[in-house]
Amino acid sequence: MDSPLARIWREFCENRIAVVALAVVVAIAIVALLAPPLGGCSYNRFVGQEEAIKTQWAQVENQLQRRNDLIPNLVETTKGIAQQEQDVFGRIAESRAKMAGATTPEQRIAAANEQSSALARLLVVVENYPQLRSSESFNRLMDELSGTENRISVERMRYNERVQEYNTLRRRFPSNVTASIFGFKEHPLFDAPPAAEQVPRVNFGKPPA
Repeated sequence: MDSPLARIWREFCENRIAVVALAVVVAIAIVALLAPPLGGCSYNRFVGQEEAIKTQWAQVENQLQRRNDLIPNLVETTKGIAQQEQDVFGRIAESRAKMAGATTPEQRIAAANEQSSALARLLVVVENYPQLRSSESFNRLMDELSGTENRISVERMRYNERVQEYNTLRRRFPSNVTASIFGFKEHPLFDAPPAAEQVPRVNFGKPPA
């Protein structure tokens, strides 16, 4: 028959996993409670930053939609003269379809970058058609596209600033404990492809005499 001391030891060993788990939970709770004074971080701060990200993302989407609505007229104007460039037109159509079907920021960013690359390819092709460069309607559309691309660039930069601030806070101790407990997930950055930089920079001025 076990002695009282042996029974106590056996019961402790049998329940040591539960004891350790309880200790971990208590430790995490203590750190979470102390997180605001130690790291200047709190649940409310995460909530506020997420709302700022959502607000700024809405501004990005407004400009992406503006560009998406402009593309059909641009394509139709270009097709009238450059009908043989079906591959380029097909890529643009695919990018618009992906943009329309995107439901998450990650999907929208991927579709927007694909669209930027397709537009950059279109503008390279257009350089081979002097008739387009001298078209008043085409130049008007290009001015609208250039302005939209500039707005996208500005709103993308502001969005990335909000996301970087949030993601940095999320990785720092002790605020990372708060993020883990309450399920604050990392937000994606909107990194534009190198080809996108060509879109607003293409010069369609009159060729030299």
